[in-house]
Amino acid sequence: MAQVLEFKLPDLGEGLTEAEIVRWLVSVGDVVAVDEPVVEVETAKAMVEVPCPYGGVVTARFGEEGTELPVGAPLLTVAVGASEPAHAATATKAAATTQAAAPAPAPASAPASPSAADETSGNVLVGYGTGAPAVRRRRVRRAPLSASAAAPALVREPVYGAAGPVPVVSPLVRRLAREHGVDLRELTGSGREGLILRCDVEQAIRHSATRSAAQTPTAVPARDPATAPTPPPAPAPVAASPSARPGVTRVPLRGVRGAVADKLTRSRHEIPDATCWVDADATELLAARTAMNAAEGAKISLLALFARICTAALARHPELNSTVDLAAREIVRLPEVHLGFAAQTDRGLVVPVVRDAHARSAESLSAEFARLTEAGRSGTLTPGELTGGTFTLNNYGVFGVDGSTPIINHPEAAMLGIGRIVPKPWVHDGELAVRQVVQLSLTFDHRVCDGGTAGGFLRYVADCVEQPAVLLRTL
Repeated sequence: MAQVLEFKLPDLGEGLTEAEIVRWLVSVGDVVAVDEPVVEVETAKAMVEVPCPYGGVVTARFGEEGTELPVGAPLLTVAVGASEPAHAATATKAAATTQAAAPAPAPASAPASPSAADETSGNVLVGYGTGAPAVRRRRVRRAPLSASAAAPALVREPVYGAAGPVPVVSPLVRRLAREHGVDLRELTGSGREGLILRCDVEQAIRHSATRSAAQTPTAVPARDPATAPTPPPAPAPVAASPSARPGVTRVPLRGVRGAVADKLTRSRHEIPDATCWVDADATELLAARTAMNAAEGAKISLLALFARICTAALARHPELNSTVDLAAREIVRLPEVHLGFAAQTDRGLVVPVVRDAHARSAESLSAEFARLTEAGRSGTLTPGELTGGTFTLNNYGVFGVDGSTPIINHPEAAMLGIGRIVPKPWVHDGELAVRQVVQLSLTFDHRVCDGGTAGGFLRYVADCVEQPAVLLRTL
């Protein structure tokens, strides 16, 4: 006998609480193997393919593409342990609930029979545990059989009317109706088996608005102008709220944009930051990079040279490679440097992290920066590649600006900003000359150090930029 198991959106790690469905990889009626990816979701960190820990026939999917689901919400249900005809019948009977978002009854968290245990994952998913070893992934589309075949029933959350339950499944549809005062019991659904869809509710909302606009006040008989009272002065027009004006667009704060908003708000709320900056002559640094790239071998990026300078400066001023434990009221100094760098992508601002940057050469840093940047542009960065940084580089010079006061990437303690490098008049060797000048800014958490430490760090960075040979003394 088939057992219907419900697969819920797992905890994808790093404190993520919701994810948006980008693309379904399976349909109702598909046969899925254990650990086969079934849906692609976008979290606040990255795009992730979510594997299903059960093997069997997909009987229902919960949520349309573009829907945001919280962790723990149902993703799909799988019929496990039935023969193939029963699988196909289950798929046919459950097709009416495709794209539904209402949770089904919570099934047993583990298979109840040996046959079910054979179709569970050997990998760990938060909230699901482990079972038998995973089998080879495969995906087969089955033709549906007769709907009269026996199959496990899935329970909808009904809305009851005078004639019985109203066929509506999606909680989004129910919420939309509730917010606009639409009585679902008065609607006739356009979906399969009379299912009430979102378009049915939206049509009812439009009809209600049209009907309200068509209603006009009752005409009042005209009075003799001699006896008619003088009408009171018309009240001054009330300015419409900004969001009610024509042309106003609302953009949801979710996904990457929402995560950035939350992190920056938390940083400003918790961290008493301060910023110091200095202009530096980068002519010698550019010349050194040109000489390095003239030789055979991997090319060195300018960002990699700044990263190498930063790790050397952090070795001299470890206070800035730390975090603050508010609960214990302690400053936690970290032994390794996981260097984040701000990267602008089509999906928004992301901060990939180069692990153990302090132990990497300039060539290794260049290669890792290039790899992570390309992954950020293609949307394939993993949550692990976007978290765990201890210090951040922010090269806003690529936008053509000279300076900035960057916001610290919480829970880190500092961020170095790099402006554009441009030719400027500069006193060099006692004479006025045109040199390549860059502005450097350091924003730091004033709880972990005072201005002397921050100034010492920034001055060392500037000295290395102006005279790269200074860096050799620390190697």
